Amino acid sequence: MASNIQKIEALLFVCGEDGLSLGDLAEMTGFMKPAVTTMLDQLAHKYEVDGDSALTLMSAGGIYKLATKPDLAPTIKHYFDAPQLTKLSPASLEVLAIVAYKQPATRLTIDEIRGVQSGSILQKLVIRNLIREAGRLDEPGRPILYRTTDYFLDYFGLTSLEELPKLPEIQPEESAQTGDLYLEQFNEKLNEGGEESK
Repeated sequence: MASNIQKIEALLFVCGEDGLSLGDLAEMTGFMKPAVTTMLDQLAHKYEVDGDSALTLMSAGGIYKLATKPDLAPTIKHYFDAPQLTKLSPASLEVLAIVAYKQPATRLTIDEIRGVQSGSILQKLVIRNLIREAGRLDEPGRPILYRTTDYFLDYFGLTSLEELPKLPEIQPEESAQTGDLYLEQFNEKLNEGGEESK
């Protein structure tokens, strides 16, 4: 049976880059806020004293999220510089296409369109400078908004977002597959020689 701290840790893990507030964690677990604060302190201490743990607990503006320890940055950079990551995966292209068409977009919006979690892909795209954080939405949880970057335009050989093909009319029965529709339109531009030449 999962411990209370494991429940907090699991929620922070799945929320990814967006993080969760104290209120969010209390509401999702049913614990009182003082208890959640104590568990967050215990979790932070656990990561701090465990030399074999790659994680740390970060807090900024009342938002808590998990991150890798700073001294692992060189190792993580090797991962993103690896040759097999030079080309974007279909999933990364799908997320990128959704951000390009829906920006500014939150992770929740992207997840709803795709039907799967997109947090780790968004982090990779941010590190690759294809998308960037563009503030937070003024609603509970203050979710991060994402936009494409100038490098995104250069990477795909675009001079502006106006060059992206227009989206077709999306019928209600197509709503579960809208991620595919965004990607299909985006691929029209790629097939003209953008990403293929990278």
